Amino acid sequence: MARPKTITDDRLLAAAAVVTGRIGPAFTLAQVAGEAGVSVGTVAGRFGSKLGLLAALTRYTTANAVAAMRAARVAEPDPVAALRAAAVSTHGGLGDAESAANHLRLLGVDLGDARLTALLGEHFAALEVELRAAVEAADLPAAPPPPVAARVLLSLVNGASIDWSIRPSGPLADRLTEDTDAVLDAWRRTTEPTRGN
Repeated sequence: MARPKTITDDRLLAAAAVVTGRIGPAFTLAQVAGEAGVSVGTVAGRFGSKLGLLAALTRYTTANAVAAMRAARVAEPDPVAALRAAAVSTHGGLGDAESAANHLRLLGVDLGDARLTALLGEHFAALEVELRAAVEAADLPAAPPPPVAARVLLSLVNGASIDWSIRPSGPLADRLTEDTDAVLDAWRRTTEPTRGN
């Protein structure tokens, strides 16, 4: 009979998220093990390699982001505010500018490996599904169809997060809220018919 795991994957992946935010792509399994308070063998045995750990970390990040988006929506009774909250929460775990930049530097690693690229695609698709549901619940008369609106909002928060990590000014959540509101305010407007004389 196999012994039960006393160290959960979540504990190891939470440590990996902290270490990648602090160090970026140059992190080692030893640093993750140190953060988690376990041996390197525990991390290597669980994930096999650095790429295996990154694959698991992407899945972990996706699950956490989707959960955060759903929680943000539930916390807001107004559907438009819920959509904004969902969009802003997509990058809630990036931390300060240095940590955000280190997390975003991992994109280079992701794009250099076919398996990690596919997982990143699944990550974005999962976020888009959540945004689409939030768009469908909101009353935005000037918004494009929900699939397009969700894609636009995801592109907006992704791009704003990258820009903010390079040129930080104020908290990331404030930047994402301001940029998201600029789009949502435009989508709320109805076009008044022109009146002839």
